Amino acid sequence: MSNNHCGLPPLASWITCLLLLTGTLICQAQSITNGMQISASVKFAKAAYKLNTDSSQNKAVVEIRGNNLIVDFNNVLLDGNINNSMPDRYSGTAIRIISGRNIVIKNLRARGYKIALAATNIPGLVIENCDFSYNYRQRLYSTQRKEDLSDWMSYHHNDNDEWMRYGAAIYLRHCNNAVIRDNVVMGGQCALMLTACDGAIVTNNNFSFNSGLGIGMYRSSNNQVIHNRLDYNVRGHSEGVYNRGQDAAAILVFEQCHKNLFALNSATHSGDGFFLWAGQTTMDSGSGGCNDNIVLQNDFSYAPTNGVEVTFSRNVISGNKIIGCDNGIWAGYSYQSQFRGNDIIGCNTGIAIEHGQDNYITLNLFGKNKTAVKLWGRVSQPADWGYARTRDTRSRNYTIAQNAFMGNRLVFDLARTRGLKGDDNDTFQNRQLLKTDTSVHGLSMSYIRRATARSKPLLKADAGYLAQARVYGEGIPPVIQAVLPRSGIRMLEWGPYDYQSPLLWNTNPLGTSDTMEFEVLGPSGRWKLRHMRGIKVISADTGSVPGRLYTVRNNKPGEDVMVELSYTGGTIVTPTGDRIAAGKSWLFNYRNAELPLSWHTKWFGFDSSQHPVEQPESLRQIEATVPIATDSSSELRYAWWTGVGKEPKTEQFVTVAEADAQLPAGDYLLGVSWEDVIRVYVDGSLVLDEWKATGHAYDESPHRELPLHLDGSHHFRVEHANQAGFATLIVTLKKK
Repeated sequence: MSNNHCGLPPLASWITCLLLLTGTLICQAQSITNGMQISASVKFAKAAYKLNTDSSQNKAVVEIRGNNLIVDFNNVLLDGNINNSMPDRYSGTAIRIISGRNIVIKNLRARGYKIALAATNIPGLVIENCDFSYNYRQRLYSTQRKEDLSDWMSYHHNDNDEWMRYGAAIYLRHCNNAVIRDNVVMGGQCALMLTACDGAIVTNNNFSFNSGLGIGMYRSSNNQVIHNRLDYNVRGHSEGVYNRGQDAAAILVFEQCHKNLFALNSATHSGDGFFLWAGQTTMDSGSGGCNDNIVLQNDFSYAPTNGVEVTFSRNVISGNKIIGCDNGIWAGYSYQSQFRGNDIIGCNTGIAIEHGQDNYITLNLFGKNKTAVKLWGRVSQPADWGYARTRDTRSRNYTIAQNAFMGNRLVFDLARTRGLKGDDNDTFQNRQLLKTDTSVHGLSMSYIRRATARSKPLLKADAGYLAQARVYGEGIPPVIQAVLPRSGIRMLEWGPYDYQSPLLWNTNPLGTSDTMEFEVLGPSGRWKLRHMRGIKVISADTGSVPGRLYTVRNNKPGEDVMVELSYTGGTIVTPTGDRIAAGKSWLFNYRNAELPLSWHTKWFGFDSSQHPVEQPESLRQIEATVPIATDSSSELRYAWWTGVGKEPKTEQFVTVAEADAQLPAGDYLLGVSWEDVIRVYVDGSLVLDEWKATGHAYDESPHRELPLHLDGSHHFRVEHANQAGFATLIVTLKKK
């Protein structure tokens, strides 16, 4: 037997055979080699390896084939980051399961890969007690002060594994009846991705503090997701500045996923707690959906956007806790759905449904929301929606009964809706009961005023689901830190802060004075000032963690701001997963290296007779016309959803922006995000040319970082054009 294939070994080999009580033959292997092929059960000796393969060859470090195998890695560590790269440069696959059935993978640690474990067409796969933390994730370009639209994720297509571009700790396709239990994934982008997988049990996992998804499903049905911790799967949030989520979610259910059970999970502080969309098939044809899913007794609190989003489908949302979200439940175009027994507290809108039909809103507690229930319809539907051409999209026929409305600013906000009936709703200390107009018809509601909410019965159907769920899980894995409100989300360039390492966090990012306020966060310990730049006053040069710190900026032209501290205290786990022993000194810092530029911007409309993308030579003629809008700003940062200029807005437009700057000698990064096309010049030289008529893949806005060496006086020119729909233009300059 060769040393890279674990088959049945000879007596004199370096492998020892063990016969388990179950009769499964186990090979005791001593080492892992790159490109290793496994086709028999095996248990490895505990060790750590730095191994990776050429990702262009579609190979994995370890490849597995066979039936009825147990592969016990015995806490082996596979580290694919052999070049000490940043997380957005991680590549390769640690484990690929090629063929077979009833394969168990257990006790493996793998980090530094684009994909930790991938499997296709493996029924009966079991993945247990593995740690796939700190694998691939994108660098995020949104900051505390401003959002960058290039950070948005898009899931609209995955029939050809398009989701793999985001990396994954576990990526499964056509793996029916899988069991995923007792695993940990933190510090990555996407934890578990299921494509065309039916009958899986996902239980007792901790998939938290990732920058994309805890669990993602695509065309996957009859699965059970029970007793998992799925907290802080988030991006696109700066408390008090913007709350976008950027389509991160604790649980994503996309494109024809049916009859799944999601019960007893903690899914807090995520972009959306639960995000369900019927899929492009439904949008194009009007048929299908993500239907008959049960979302039961989960905690979806503190989502920057929606605690629960369910759209264009029929589902049951029952008994969940939803606190402190933008929308508690967003359920546009939901039909024949039940929203019952949920506690929805402290949200901007409790339940928001546009164009819903035949829905039931019952037995919920709505407390201290700005608006408890908002139901409405639009005057017209988008012309390119097949759904709207083939389906009834009127907002109609709601049963709203036995709810408790307490302390809300507005209970009902209704428009263009007909057929709302209900009775026995409790109301107490709400500021306004009803906002409506003549577009609402058939409204018949009755109310009871009482000072306390009634107890909510556990419905017989829900009790049956819970009895089934508890077969597989004993409880949610322990939380990594005390539960915080939504302000506990602190986004860094590699994802959400996980409280396991020291952090200097600016608490007044939009402050107009020179004073900067900081929290010093992390494990209990002490900090000491090591270095600062761009700062003329600091409140202390040593202190405790956690603690606070204040500084005053110099505000010298061309000077960035940096404060570096050293930490001594408890054990640290760094953002890339390295453990720093207690008592060892560790450096950490705050830096704002972005420099303002004085931009002067003009916008010009165009039509088919002068199309600057198809006819680039026409740009100069367009620029010679009268601009439809102008602006002067220290930032070049725009996003347009409906066009530019006065109403009616111009959807086809050219942007020309120019700036002059005097800069000290040094290395800089020019960051550019855009949609549709762009050209960038520095001192008359073309440094970025993306002037193409083709659209960008995956409905995502691209981003480029252009390294420049600058010294003295420089001129920047940006040419940008939008042909239709959404557009964005963001250009930043920062010191390296």
